[in-house]
Amino acid sequence: MATDTASDAGTASTTEPLYVDGQSQLDDVIAENDVVLTDFYADWCGPCQMLEPTVETLAAETDATVAKVDVDANQQLASAYGVRGVPTLVLFADGEQVEEIVGLQGEDQLRTLIETYTE
Repeated sequence: MATDTASDAGTASTTEPLYVDGQSQLDDVIAENDVVLTDFYADWCGPCQMLEPTVETLAAETDATVAKVDVDANQQLASAYGVRGVPTLVLFADGEQVEEIVGLQGEDQLRTLIETYTE
């Protein structure tokens, strides 16, 4: 299955999380998609690993695009969004940051939050 979203930017989200490297790439994802759930994570973070299946499910089953940012590889980007702990989830709607959630969250809670902005 092709996951190239350039041709249908803004109309459909991808069904798998997008791994983002750097501010400009994140800016592009936010600009091209109506609702973006950004997961700031670290490979060594236990709660991040527990959250992984949840964000993959949300990417597949909701209208949000899920972006993943490795805070170790993107320290400046994490700092720009005030990320002090992982996991931190930042939700963007129509290009604006609308929510920030720190810590492990349940799928239902995150799904409800996304649907607030996608319906």
